[in-house]
Amino acid sequence: MGLVVQKYGGSSVADAEGIKRVAKRIVEAKKNGNQVVVVVSAMGDTTDELIELAEQVSPMPAGREFDMLLTAGERISMALLAMAIKNLGHEAQSFTGSQAGVITDSVHNKARIIDVTPGRIRTALDEGNIAIVAGFQGVSQDSKDITTLGRGGSDTTAVALAAALDAEVCEIYTDVDGVFTADPRVVKKARKIDWISFEDMLELAASGSKVLLHRCVEYARRYNIPIHVRSSFSGLQGTWVSNEPQGDQNVEQAIISGVAHDTSEAKVTVVGVPDKPGEAASIFRAIADAEINIDMVVQNVSAAATGLTDISFTLPKTEGRKAIDALEKAKSVIGFESLRYDDQIGKISLVGAGMKTNPGVTAAFFEALSDAQVNIELISTSEIRISVVTRADDVPEAVRAVHTAFGLDSDSDEAVVYGGTGR
Repeated sequence: MGLVVQKYGGSSVADAEGIKRVAKRIVEAKKNGNQVVVVVSAMGDTTDELIELAEQVSPMPAGREFDMLLTAGERISMALLAMAIKNLGHEAQSFTGSQAGVITDSVHNKARIIDVTPGRIRTALDEGNIAIVAGFQGVSQDSKDITTLGRGGSDTTAVALAAALDAEVCEIYTDVDGVFTADPRVVKKARKIDWISFEDMLELAASGSKVLLHRCVEYARRYNIPIHVRSSFSGLQGTWVSNEPQGDQNVEQAIISGVAHDTSEAKVTVVGVPDKPGEAASIFRAIADAEINIDMVVQNVSAAATGLTDISFTLPKTEGRKAIDALEKAKSVIGFESLRYDDQIGKISLVGAGMKTNPGVTAAFFEALSDAQVNIELISTSEIRISVVTRADDVPEAVRAVHTAFGLDSDSDEAVVYGGTGR
């Protein structure tokens, strides 16, 4: 008997009909001889609605109580799904993240998983039950408080459980048929990818592809858990994410895997930084001490007359105010002149392991942006990725231009978005 972990996003369980449809799919997997563990997100836009409600009550809610509130959404989903499964004649037990043994650090709103001890889940499976687990949440190892894992945390919950239970596969069900060469909401002719390596998927996820969370793919690669991304609205095969193609798949890795974009970032420019050793370290130590993750970093050439330079970096918009405050506090130590903040930017990334052995990829990428009249503000590269920052308004046209330039367009409008926003 195989063990399968399935994760269903908010759009898949958005209403009663969706929950009943998902229950039938789970029961089908059970009837096929599998032990089944299911991880669920909150219904539809429940999490966003809870966040808005909290902001109406308190402009700066305490982290502990905020997490206690947000975890309610997944608990509603898991209980309703267990009821629907029982109505189909199969036994199901629901578990919160803490009951499922998801142990985290103590950082509220963006906790990281330290360990998973799924004793109660194993007992439920051994008794012939289907286990339903609330995603996105755990319990702090130190304080024993309820914690949440941040946006997309249900994906990470699912992969972590799959690793702890030694599952054959982790199936991530969403509202699209798999991983596409671009966001099908922006590129109608985006093509579904049958198989993609962990390496390429990590770069796509880190570059803004919303179908999988970066932490989830990182966890799967570390424990070698194959992920199957597919739609809960259709019976089509999805996209396999793994070290090697699965089963009888014979998929040659493409030069370019896809084009990702991200408009959730902002740019901070530290103006007039003394060009001497230790200045950049002081800037990024202040940012690190504020527990802010940064993405792209660019330093301009020092002006010969003044000996000053500018340093720009990108970070999540949600962390912008905190970053500015942290840098202002450290101004006397760093000695910069001023700060500039810009949240009307977008990032476009071209990803593919094949590009490191194919000359001309970089030239074609920048030619496509030039032909689309897109101005570039920042550039960052790795062996398998090229990323640029542009104006946010230019992102859709830039993505479509690059997608077409690299022959990624499908012959037909293949990409179907069944509902929701992709999570």
